[in-house]
Amino acid sequence: MQVNMVEEKQKGGVKARRAVAYVVLTIACIFCLIWFYILLINATRSKGELTKGFTPIPSVHLFENLKNALTGTQPILRGMINSLIVSVSTAALSVYFSAMTAYAIHAYEFKLKKAIFTMILAIMMIPTQVTALGFLQLIDKMHLMDNFIPLIVPSIAAPIVFFYMKQYMESALPIELLEAARIDGAGEVRIFNTIVLPLMVPAMAVQAIFSFVASWNNYFTPNLVISTDTKKTLPILIAQLRGADFLKFDMGVVYATIAFSIFPVIVVYLILSKYIVGGLAAGSVKG
Repeated sequence: MQVNMVEEKQKGGVKARRAVAYVVLTIACIFCLIWFYILLINATRSKGELTKGFTPIPSVHLFENLKNALTGTQPILRGMINSLIVSVSTAALSVYFSAMTAYAIHAYEFKLKKAIFTMILAIMMIPTQVTALGFLQLIDKMHLMDNFIPLIVPSIAAPIVFFYMKQYMESALPIELLEAARIDGAGEVRIFNTIVLPLMVPAMAVQAIFSFVASWNNYFTPNLVISTDTKKTLPILIAQLRGADFLKFDMGVVYATIAFSIFPVIVVYLILSKYIVGGLAAGSVKG
């Protein structure tokens, strides 16, 4: 009898904690999504309606605002293509070469291994703004100003992505598996591409999302490097829309442009999220 009462109390405690968790998560989701809702509502309103204050009811000017954004003075569609080129290339290079660097640190024993690992982590502490002047002088001497190359190639060296990959390998990539592949006669390049990378898909998907979003939203470096209008990325063009003359300034168009720029990020997340969920499920089964 007492055992049953204890079990019922435990079940009741679990249900209570679960209910509290659901309430907290629901509130957190509302706070996270309400800003997107406000953005989408404002994207459907005209300039005159926006001056009257916020309303939770959408208006009917969404397609008009999108049309004005795409046919306006700023090449928004071209800017999206430029952002896609830079962001996709950045995410791919960052994830692949960071995984390769993490594999070298994880799988091999060599002198100065700890020193190199510490140095890479120390680079994480250096802000981009500190090295911006030297970076601009370097690419100017290399005649790479107003070019996508300085926005893409430096992503090969991504200390944060490397650190995440290294930590994931510690738990998901046993050295015994690599040694077995070497005994079977597989080369190092083949081991990395056919054994290591498939095991790293969940970590790579997470970092690909972060790298893509960081590059997509990056305003600082592209604004310093790119000067031609047809080569500018979306954050620069949106900033120029907001900085336009008061008589030409249309906040409805700005909101519609921002909403338009969010969709590629959502698509990338939806494509890669299944790998994240799959990796978490696989990890829980192994545990």
